[in-house]
Amino acid sequence: MHKLLAEELNRLSVDEFKRTPKLPLVVVLDNIRSLHNVGAVFRTSDAFRVAHIYLCGITACPPSAEIHKTALGAEDAVEWTYCADTLEAVSHLLHEGYHVLAAEQVEGSTPLHQFQPDAGRRYAIVLGNEVKGVAQNVVDACTGCLEIPQFGTKHSLNVSVSAGILIWEMWKKLAAANGQ
Repeated sequence: MHKLLAEELNRLSVDEFKRTPKLPLVVVLDNIRSLHNVGAVFRTSDAFRVAHIYLCGITACPPSAEIHKTALGAEDAVEWTYCADTLEAVSHLLHEGYHVLAAEQVEGSTPLHQFQPDAGRRYAIVLGNEVKGVAQNVVDACTGCLEIPQFGTKHSLNVSVSAGILIWEMWKKLAAANGQ
């Protein structure tokens, strides 16, 4: 097997990416402390053409050398908005018709593998602080919660790992639901 060179991968330029249709998915970061986690979410969002990222509360914003260290330029391609209050971002998305889902362990959460999106609907996923998770008032404002099933001794995953799992699953399911 021949390992493909960067030029052989035919990746989009930043300008091409900005013009390309996006997955009907927005990611909301609720008070993320680690700039490396923020950068990793940008990079994953770029890989699956996420429409937008909301950086909320203490979540750092580009330009930042620490974000760039893991984003590797994806912070220039993926559209983003800073919002001082996560609840404000969620309220805006709900007003715009998004189905907003917190990634959190709550009573009545939907296990990720059981979630089935509706064709033509737009979604937003809210990912929470590395220690406290998604704030309770934000959970209360969401239309539902998705939970990544876990079978080991720990009760949580790193937020950028959770983002990767959620975005990948949403990409698979939204692409199928929308006939792509």
